[in-house]
Amino acid sequence: MRVAGIGFRRNANLASLKAALDEAGTDGLSALATVESKADAPALQALANMLGLPIQSIAQVDLARQTVLTHSPRVTALVGAGSLAEAAALAGAGLGARLLGPRVQSPDGMATAAIAERTER
Repeated sequence: MRVAGIGFRRNANLASLKAALDEAGTDGLSALATVESKADAPALQALANMLGLPIQSIAQVDLARQTVLTHSPRVTALVGAGSLAEAAALAGAGLGARLLGPRVQSPDGMATAAIAERTER
């Protein structure tokens, strides 16, 4: 199972989110994941519809429990995790998931994406 965690500024548009996700990779994705306060954002809804993927809404407390590769002080202050994208990907993929790499950013800096994978056993 592969989940893409998406972090973004509230005013990010679909092109920003898609650019970040394209950079991270879309092969084999099962879902998109983000913090619950952004799960209903129109740009994210549009991306999910475009890709035919569900959106997992992750509670902030669950984001804070994840061990991430990158750390933004601003994001830590906002959601309790050093990287929203990385933490959402890990939480969305479930126990035993691992990041395929650090988060990547859209060219305009408005969105980030990270992919986590959990092998089914």
